Amino acid sequence: PVNDTAKETCLNWFFKIASIRELIPRFTLSNHLFRGISECLPRLTSMIRGIGDPLVAVYARAYLCRVGMKVAPHLKESLNKNFFDFLLTFKQIHGDTVQNQLVLQCVEIPLYLTLYSPAIDWILQCISYRAAEVLLTEMMERCKKLGNNALLLNSVMSAFRAEFIATRSTDFIAMIKECDESGFPKHLLFRSLGQNLALADPPESDRLQILNEAWKVITKLKSPQDYINCAEIWMEYTCRHFTKREVNTVLADVIKHMTPDRAFEEAYPQLQSIVQKVITYFHDFSVLFSLEKFLPFLDMFQKESVRVEVCKCIMEAFIKHQLETTKDPVILNALLHVCKTMHDSVNALTLEDEKRMLASLINGFLRMVSFGRDFEQQLSFYVEARSMFCNLEPVLVQLIHSVNQLAMETRKVMKGNHSRKTAAFVRACVAFCFITIPSLTSIFSRLNLYLLSGQVALANQCLSQGDAFFKAAISLVPEVPKTINIEGKMRPSEAFLLEFLCNFFSTLLIIPDHPEQGVLFLVRGLLNVIQDYTWEDNNDDKIRIYTNVVHLLSAMSQETFIYHVDKVESNDTLYGGDTKFLAETSKLCETVIAQILDHLKNLGKDETLKRQSQLALYFFSSILAHGDLRNNKLNQLAVNLWNLAQKHGFADTKTMVKTLEYIKKQSKYPELSHFSELALRLPLQSRT
Repeated sequence: PVNDTAKETCLNWFFKIASIRELIPRFTLSNHLFRGISECLPRLTSMIRGIGDPLVAVYARAYLCRVGMKVAPHLKESLNKNFFDFLLTFKQIHGDTVQNQLVLQCVEIPLYLTLYSPAIDWILQCISYRAAEVLLTEMMERCKKLGNNALLLNSVMSAFRAEFIATRSTDFIAMIKECDESGFPKHLLFRSLGQNLALADPPESDRLQILNEAWKVITKLKSPQDYINCAEIWMEYTCRHFTKREVNTVLADVIKHMTPDRAFEEAYPQLQSIVQKVITYFHDFSVLFSLEKFLPFLDMFQKESVRVEVCKCIMEAFIKHQLETTKDPVILNALLHVCKTMHDSVNALTLEDEKRMLASLINGFLRMVSFGRDFEQQLSFYVEARSMFCNLEPVLVQLIHSVNQLAMETRKVMKGNHSRKTAAFVRACVAFCFITIPSLTSIFSRLNLYLLSGQVALANQCLSQGDAFFKAAISLVPEVPKTINIEGKMRPSEAFLLEFLCNFFSTLLIIPDHPEQGVLFLVRGLLNVIQDYTWEDNNDDKIRIYTNVVHLLSAMSQETFIYHVDKVESNDTLYGGDTKFLAETSKLCETVIAQILDHLKNLGKDETLKRQSQLALYFFSSILAHGDLRNNKLNQLAVNLWNLAQKHGFADTKTMVKTLEYIKKQSKYPELSHFSELALRLPLQSRT
């Protein structure tokens, strides 16, 4: 509770304010102190009646309502009284005093009336907040008694709840018709009504009549800007409640009004809004693109930046709402046109983020196109798409993946047994990939796609085509730069090259040798490329690669490879464990091991001893996993590597302890009993 001293001080200030002769300063100061004593609200409401200028008076009432809602929201009667007092004095606007003043100031009456709208809107919003419908109905009736003044009616539709307006839409239309249009244009009233109907639904039986009545007024508007401001609002009502026939009619009317004198150039935001409203309500794109006037409507977007934004909007809606794949020619033709528009906007100045976004949208469309079992038609579509979207690399990558998938689906349908027709078809798919990959700028995209496409060719028994892919990948390795751009930053490329080569080795295991090229032709070619590649002095990736080559050659020496491609005979079948083949494999393995040991020897300097220790242990683990340690020479090499790993005190003791435990555990298996002897030859040195 407020203490007596505060009350006395406040009253003292009120008495001081009451002595101010000028009404407006006195009212303003009282309003400020009114925050403390809400009982003054009725008195201040009456005080405003003394303000002669109706515009000043209405803003005074708006301010009083604002303060009243904040301090005494329960005193609704005083807020209502403010509005009723305004209605009583509203006729002053048309009185001689105001009219003469407007003439002196050269202000037109329509412009002058718009100055009242914010204040009236605020007063009505305060009154209508949580108000009963009885009060809102009373407000409407009082407005009618003023001759359906357009200014008041517009404020009523702006302030009252949308549900209240929607259920009485026909009454409001009747009131709008009776309004005097000289001061406040009727199209603004229909615009306000349309805004309410976008938020709440009118009675179903009245919906068509409401649209017809509104459009009669809207279509007669001469000003393109006035017209499009209304048409934009009512398009949502049309889409919400009617079929494509009515929507098409409205689109045709918009085109008719906005095409003359290129009026559409000044209305791009409103036209964009119309497109957004249409695609918000029409999620069936076969229906959307069957609208006769939809594509002609898009032709009005002749400014490239705006046209591209509209196309992006359409594609985002398609990707979001098209839940099933489609082959509908209406959809495909329309969206190919939309995607082509986006693609053609790309130039040298286009930002990378923008390119990624456009490519993502086009890829989303491509993934949703399916001709079912008509694989030839699907391939023809991808060929057409490649010619249309050649400037966006992610789209080309997507097309290569899609064509590879198409080849594998063909294989699945034929259960791996291709007929003459399907064999020719998968070769066509392979050819598509082979001629598309070189157009990519990203070297790792090319490498990985050569490898993937070669694997697809192999799976479809296209052996010569597979060889072509693998040879192309090998010839590309020397072109790998030392650094590559990753999300705007230059990063070393060795790690990516190492990852690719390890994947490549896994595939090389099952590739059969070409009958005219000699034993392990692809492996030797790749090793020559790796040998000639310029590696950094402080980088050990070359040796890690050679270690993986040893893994590969070890797998190739087995009687039966650990995996195969169905219906492709790998070298284990072709050579059948031939001693000559095994000798070639062993010889190549010795050459690679010699390279690894030379590198380890070169790391014998003080600053590289830690790297030497790590690599020695790494190579020891490889021999342990892949080598036959019953071979005395290999067994001795393993022991030497173990000792080298801990020779200079840089050994990873924890890893070495676990490795030794593993060897002892494995020695319990009969086929690995020789591990027990090996364990005895592997001492562990403690760090000093």
